[in-house]
Amino acid sequence: DFVETLKALAAQAGVQLRPRTPQQAQRQEAYARLYELLNAATMYYMHLLQRGPSAEAARDYLAERGLLPHTIEQFQLGYAPDEWDGIRRYLHGKGYTDEEMATVGLLVEKEETGRSYDRFRGRLMIPIRNVSGQVVGFGARTLIPQEVPKYLNSPQTELFDKSALLYGLDMSKKGIREAGQAVIVEGYMDVMQGHQA
Repeated sequence: DFVETLKALAAQAGVQLRPRTPQQAQRQEAYARLYELLNAATMYYMHLLQRGPSAEAARDYLAERGLLPHTIEQFQLGYAPDEWDGIRRYLHGKGYTDEEMATVGLLVEKEETGRSYDRFRGRLMIPIRNVSGQVVGFGARTLIPQEVPKYLNSPQTELFDKSALLYGLDMSKKGIREAGQAVIVEGYMDVMQGHQA
């Protein structure tokens, strides 16, 4: 079984296995909850892109860029409504706290008042996954040509290390291994269009 295999490999490699400490177990549980929160946010944004009347500009943008429905679904693209507390209200309804939402970068706290609001508003939402395929953050593209920044990413968090992630690697790793090479492109859309092609 897995444990026996792990022990055998550790012995071969000269690695001493140690049981998880209570702190490590607690941190792992907290991370699991944050991954669930990010997955719930992804589903919320996806639903709004597919059915929300206010997401028409996002759907038009994706059509202009030539992304097909199966690509949009594969990459789980979504839409954040132009509201100050859309994701906050939704995730409260799922039992998540402001602190948890802030921990993963979905909320911003206003220093003067201490009040929190949605970081992403009126943007196309692009889930960013780690190599295991778990959503760890978001890239959010504006739909208004003059608005800056064009892309607003999740901040650095315990789950999202910008310098350690390559967008789309979770979907590409098998093909990279098989081909013995990788093609690196600049942006989110380039990755999606490459997969689609």
